[in-house]
Amino acid sequence: MKKVCVVGLGYIGLPTAALLANRGYEVHGVDIVQSTVDTINQGKIHIVEPELDIFVKSAVNSGKLKADTKPAKADVFIIAVPTPFHKSGYDIPTPNIDYVISATKSIAPYVKEGNLIILESTSPVGTTEKIKEVLEKEGVETSKIYIAHCPERVLPGKIMRELVENDRIVGGINEESTRKAAEFYKTFVEGEVLETNAKTAELCKLTENSYRDVNIAFANELSIICDNYGIDVWELRNLANRHPRVNILYPGVGVGGHCIAVDPWFIVSDNKDKARLIKTAREVNNYKTEWVIEKIKNEVLKFEIENKRKPTIALMGLAFKPDIDDLRESPALYIAKRLTDELNDVVCVEPNIPIDMELKTQGSKVLSLIDYQEAIKDADIVVFLVAHDEFKDLKVNNSLDFCGVIK
Repeated sequence: MKKVCVVGLGYIGLPTAALLANRGYEVHGVDIVQSTVDTINQGKIHIVEPELDIFVKSAVNSGKLKADTKPAKADVFIIAVPTPFHKSGYDIPTPNIDYVISATKSIAPYVKEGNLIILESTSPVGTTEKIKEVLEKEGVETSKIYIAHCPERVLPGKIMRELVENDRIVGGINEESTRKAAEFYKTFVEGEVLETNAKTAELCKLTENSYRDVNIAFANELSIICDNYGIDVWELRNLANRHPRVNILYPGVGVGGHCIAVDPWFIVSDNKDKARLIKTAREVNNYKTEWVIEKIKNEVLKFEIENKRKPTIALMGLAFKPDIDDLRESPALYIAKRLTDELNDVVCVEPNIPIDMELKTQGSKVLSLIDYQEAIKDADIVVFLVAHDEFKDLKVNNSLDFCGVIK
């Protein structure tokens, strides 16, 4: 049975490693964080994802999954590291593939003839070819190894199921690389494995998330327009969606996560004069977050005028989407940090992370995390930012609902 080395044991790498180990592969997982490695080797997990704990425990107990801070020899190398963007003084953030480059350099001493190297990290067009260039600079003969891109297409909260059931797109730097990668994924993917080239595979993932970003931007812009007219956006959405060819998404406080909030910039940064709609959607969704902050501050000011005192504000939800613990690029967390810096008596609720977790603001204040039942009991203003299951059907008097959780 083939040996697999998975570099990056985060939200994609660890589920992939655990799944492969449970399918009989010998998996060597790599992460630069020692505590993450130690946790996994104990058969435990460091992230929240349904069923993942069962898969990891089984894989470790069987001896098929081992974690380390360094790579090892393998037949297949999977790179699943973060690909954020560089934040600069410019309007358009630029992609940051430093982690991909670093991961590639780390496996270079272990790569041998016949190996398959797969980039799963969502990346700018041309990154897979860049892996080949990096390996060559590291002294690796690449003519007899196979390099391909296979972007993940999973939804947090359903990762273990969707890793198997979803269709996968595989694109190699040449036809043989595509074929080799497709053969590998067909050993554990029940969905269809679709073959293309590396650049098309890279752009396809960016396209999927840009499409979603544009549609969310429409919903978010509509919510701002409805507020201007004094119209209930949730009622309007439900009525409009009764049209057989209309499907307006839920508005929220912006867009977060490592994919939708990031990937469109990968297209825009290389196509500044062409990706006008994609760029505008990103700007709309970022603006929605600032608009929410101003709405909350206006409600606070109104309370102060009417009650001659400052209110206690409970911010409900910090994750970037409901029912997960993922805080990456979360607009709700950004709102909480801004308001904690700018206002007094702000408490935060996130039922999917420990209450004792320390989250600091830009001003070095620590977010005050409390239980949601305590929050709604003591708060003067309750602000729903994320539609977690725990918040549904809560009875509160003075509330702002930006996610439709109490509708």
